[in-house]
Amino acid sequence: TRRPANTRWRRRLAITWLRTRSSKVPGRKLAWDRRVNITEKADDEILAMAKPLWRDLVTHSNEGKYGEFSRNFSSSLALAMDQVAAGHQFAHSELARNLSEEFDALGTIRRGEHVTVLFRQRSTKMPGEWLGRLVLGYEDGNVRIFGASIF
Repeated sequence: TRRPANTRWRRRLAITWLRTRSSKVPGRKLAWDRRVNITEKADDEILAMAKPLWRDLVTHSNEGKYGEFSRNFSSSLALAMDQVAAGHQFAHSELARNLSEEFDALGTIRRGEHVTVLFRQRSTKMPGEWLGRLVLGYEDGNVRIFGASIF
């Protein structure tokens, strides 16, 4: 059965959509942007989002600032990360504290509602190269980090 047009349910949807759509707050996403799957974006657009996030991770890892390191994490990743274990890694991992600010984006892999961006990462103290992995997706209309690692 169809609901009448004047039910609370229908009014609330329209009010929410109009309030979100008419928002003039800088940086705020519009209602329909929230439904865009990040995998539908072009590689250039994805890399433009991923590089600053990766750069921030490298900088805050080198400085050992877990709070800043995790600020762009999705809520699920933030809950899964153990702050004590991460602090231990920052304190005892020579690689985690000596990442080079220079890195190369190698490419993207799309899967489901997330995209994985691969980076070639170097260390300032250890010879060689490492593979960096950054998993991005949308949460509440914003690009968030759903996974990050260096192999």
